[in-house]
Amino acid sequence: MKVLICDDEANIRNLMKRFLASEKIDSDGAENGLSAQRLLESGHYDALLVDLRMPGMDGLSLIRWVRDKGLHIPTIMISAHGEIRDAVSAMKYGAEDYIEKPFEPEELVERIKSLVEADSIRNVAENDVPSSGFIGESPEILRIKAIIEKIAPSQANVLITGESGTGKEVVAKEIHRLSSVSDGPFMAINIGGVPENLIESELFGYERGAFTGADQRKQGLFELASGGTLFLDEIGDMPLSLQVKILRVLQERRMTRLGGTVSIPIDARIVAATNKDLERMVAEGTFREDLFYRLNVVRISIPPLRERVEDIPLLAGRVIRKYNLMMGMKIMGLTPEALNALKAHPFYGNVRELENIIERAMIFAASEVIDFNDLDLGGAIPREMPQQQAVASEETLSLRDIERNAIIRALHRWEGNRTRTAEELGISRRTLISKIQEYGIDL
Repeated sequence: MKVLICDDEANIRNLMKRFLASEKIDSDGAENGLSAQRLLESGHYDALLVDLRMPGMDGLSLIRWVRDKGLHIPTIMISAHGEIRDAVSAMKYGAEDYIEKPFEPEELVERIKSLVEADSIRNVAENDVPSSGFIGESPEILRIKAIIEKIAPSQANVLITGESGTGKEVVAKEIHRLSSVSDGPFMAINIGGVPENLIESELFGYERGAFTGADQRKQGLFELASGGTLFLDEIGDMPLSLQVKILRVLQERRMTRLGGTVSIPIDARIVAATNKDLERMVAEGTFREDLFYRLNVVRISIPPLRERVEDIPLLAGRVIRKYNLMMGMKIMGLTPEALNALKAHPFYGNVRELENIIERAMIFAASEVIDFNDLDLGGAIPREMPQQQAVASEETLSLRDIERNAIIRALHRWEGNRTRTAEELGISRRTLISKIQEYGIDL
């Protein structure tokens, strides 16, 4: 991220540059609007900070020039006390936000990040982003992408784990897309969604007359996926009686249709997925240990969305573009307030829940930008909330844990707004930020 600071006071520019650098944000300084014009014409900036009163060319004139040039740069107007009317005029000319002097540097950085993230949603929503593919820019997702690229050309079995809605099938399709069998079929079955008495015939197929109603031969998914990839979703729901047969297929790479006698070679890449703890199931005797190790050649664990909130802008932009195309709408993005609310939301349903929330918000949005009031965030169902995420009873917690949980609850109540949270807790904003960093709170 790179920011242009336009302020006629050198000490203000230098102070802001140093603070932004401490936050790993690059920046340039301009002493007035004319200097800013030259920098904007010769370089790219992700955000623009503009002082209202400057000699030569003031902030309002610069913002009008940016608008007339067709440049889209998230802009924050810096105003002194008593200049609110001019700041509101700046908003009309194209500034997205304003902040009044004196201000806390931390608050300014938060506003910059919120505006840039909201702008990234608009860019994704407008541009031709593929509807498929595993997207994200968080460190964990980048690591998963590297693993996919590394293992895709091989034929190794892959086990994908993660909560429901995290995108396990998307990862499976990405492995197939990058594999040497990408021209072959991608066949998928949700084990938990097929009645137990039908799973075997779906996977292995059957010969005519194998059972009542089998009036013709049927190929199973193992056979149909030859030369491609077979995705076994929710493998943890597979009955024990069938697990041994699946193990034999994986070991021998051959299978026999139900009611048949001919051994058929299998040439399909096997990718399995589950939202269950297979290691625990092995220990309890509900999942075969030998099948687990056969499937778990390569393990990809997808983190829940609440642990990678930095991916929400990119995911939200893709969802907006998807439904713009499907519903003939022209939603441009989300306001910073709406984005902050999404980032503070627990998302027990993960990416699937995010898509549902945004689809509904697009339908009810009063303008081309989704606002906080357009979001319905009251329907989160914590049925999959990991045990370690649950807030333990106060009686069993240390004073440190009680303080951490109080901060988390207050942040959720204020949708991540740190100023309001600090006011509720009766501490300064700086103290709150220090506590967030100390406790490693990532909302």
